[in-house]
Amino acid sequence: MISENKVLREDCLRTLRSGKDVTNTVKIITGARRCGKSTAMRQYIDELKRNGISSDRIFLFDIESKEYEDVKDFRDLNAAVASKITIKDRVYVFFDEPQKVDGWERTINSLMVDYDADIYITGSNAYLLSSELATYMSGRYIEIKMLPLSFKEYLELHPPNEKKNIDVRFAEYMQYGSLPIIDPDTEDKEFVNGQIEGVYNTVLVKDVLKRLKPKDVVHLENVSRYLYSNIGNLTNAFNISKSSGITPTTVGSYIKALEDAYLFYKVYRYDVKGKRILKSSEKYYASDTGIRNVVLGDPGSDTGRLLENIVFLELIRRGYKVTVGSYKDLEIDFTVKRSGSGTEYFQVTESLINTNSAEREIRSLDSVKDHCRKTVLSLDKILKSPGNGIRHLNVIDWLLSEG
Repeated sequence: MISENKVLREDCLRTLRSGKDVTNTVKIITGARRCGKSTAMRQYIDELKRNGISSDRIFLFDIESKEYEDVKDFRDLNAAVASKITIKDRVYVFFDEPQKVDGWERTINSLMVDYDADIYITGSNAYLLSSELATYMSGRYIEIKMLPLSFKEYLELHPPNEKKNIDVRFAEYMQYGSLPIIDPDTEDKEFVNGQIEGVYNTVLVKDVLKRLKPKDVVHLENVSRYLYSNIGNLTNAFNISKSSGITPTTVGSYIKALEDAYLFYKVYRYDVKGKRILKSSEKYYASDTGIRNVVLGDPGSDTGRLLENIVFLELIRRGYKVTVGSYKDLEIDFTVKRSGSGTEYFQVTESLINTNSAEREIRSLDSVKDHCRKTVLSLDKILKSPGNGIRHLNVIDWLLSEG
């Protein structure tokens, strides 16, 4: 397997560099388990060393390491910190997954008060940001959101070759997902699927079940499967409640926990004409298509939904605020805004070659009579111009572009 360290997570590293030596702000890298947070942290540590920071000023506390298995609460963690950090100069302190330590936030606060410390944290659950950290930090932290590999990063790890061209690589990207630990060139595909399933089960056990302590684990798994089955479809807790027999309140708590564990992202509907958020129903997208396919036992044949999911992830990766566009009785896959630029509209489809499909996809964009940029993304190699100023781009080319 190719080392994931060969892919520099530049988006994350860029923000970490900006926060270097800003000691009144804790830098927190969040994202799904195995998406590359720890790797990015270690890449940054290596960069600090190359730039002249001596090793005796850099301290890494990997809380999931055997070294810290006896660290149960903040008092134990305080003792571990005090035993290692004995110098008075500026130090760079890194905590990898500290949330298993009861009261870990107090240790972070003490570090800020008692040491000249530049502090960095990784976390696999958004719950850590709504815990006592917010109370202790009083806004003195910045969240750096990390996603699994972009397709551009994926190709750095798994470049096209004589046997597998870029289209084959993209098909693998849709089927096996974008977690850095997954090697699509492994001949034993059952092993690959087992790795993906292992990540999913770890998230459920460590990040969801431990927090919720549900009486019926099967119900939680059913809610998860429902969301994976309906990526890109409008849904709400009442729909799931009807199909599962669970109360809407319980469904809502399960969904929130799955979101907090970064398995899913919720996207609200946006009334394009009324310029307001609609909260009657929303869509959910998976953080990784490989996990979705393994959970459903699906080889990834639902290309249209998988494409839409991948485009959604790339839009938020590029810094867009994403909503589902609603215009009268028509739907636009994505209505997006980004700081410093206007609104844009995106439709995602497998192909525009079919006349009926083309008319359906274009109708929504064409109905909005404003001057915002409108784009259709498809797998087509021969690009058919829809007219009326609507762009038609190949989705692979778009994913590899600068945006």
